[in-house]
Amino acid sequence: MTDYGEEQRNELEALESIYPDSFTVLSENPPSFTITVTSEAGENDETVQTTLKFTYSEKYPDEAPLYEIFSQENLEDNDVSDILKLLALQAEENLGMVMIFTLVTAVQEKLNEIVDQIKTRREEEKKQKEKEAEEAEKVYCKAGISFIIFYICFVSHLSNHMSFLFSKQLFHGTPVTIENFLSWKAKFDAELLEIKKKRMKEEEQAGKNKLSGKQLFETDHNLDTSDIQFLEDAGNNVEVDESLFQEMDDLDLEDDGDGPDYTPADPESDLTD
Repeated sequence: MTDYGEEQRNELEALESIYPDSFTVLSENPPSFTITVTSEAGENDETVQTTLKFTYSEKYPDEAPLYEIFSQENLEDNDVSDILKLLALQAEENLGMVMIFTLVTAVQEKLNEIVDQIKTRREEEKKQKEKEAEEAEKVYCKAGISFIIFYICFVSHLSNHMSFLFSKQLFHGTPVTIENFLSWKAKFDAELLEIKKKRMKEEEQAGKNKLSGKQLFETDHNLDTSDIQFLEDAGNNVEVDESLFQEMDDLDLEDDGDGPDYTPADPESDLTD
């Protein structure tokens, strides 16, 4: 006959020595206690943790102990559910034997798996964020390129449009009508007439200021002695070409003679008859 009380006391002593810092007795009748299980440190020293509460049934270990999640840290609801399923499975497989150490060890391994899953999930999230950032950057670059192309096309179109308007204004100008042509013609004729009047006035003024030969001799007395002065300056160096006078002998000159009343000082005296 199995002494359930003895087996339970022996297991409690063993558990207290195995988990000295995490084993806590809650009651002795029925025997109830907690064991805190912590995963190995993950990335950035993060851990997950749970505190398991066990209560011996009267016929434990032939019957499964009562168990529950007393508390937990950093566990999702689905993680808690998975741990409870694991405890039920392990308890079923180990009936007839003391099993608390086996159950705690299974939960410990499960917590380590959860830490690895958290690490993997975070790496995937990081990669996903990087991928989204790259895609966003590509979209931004495409949008930037599209904007630049649009801006260039817009500026080019605007430049062409302005050139068209300028050329249209330059070459077409103001349309010619009968009214504005007659107005321009009258203005042009008036300007031309003014130019002619100004020119005639200048010519008339120039004519008044021009001196006759007599006026030149009267105003410039140097002309009276200019030829004499020239001969005096030349002196005996004046050369006369005698051949010019020899040729005069060949001319048929008639000596009509002067009239009896001819006076050299008065050339018209010979015409009185």
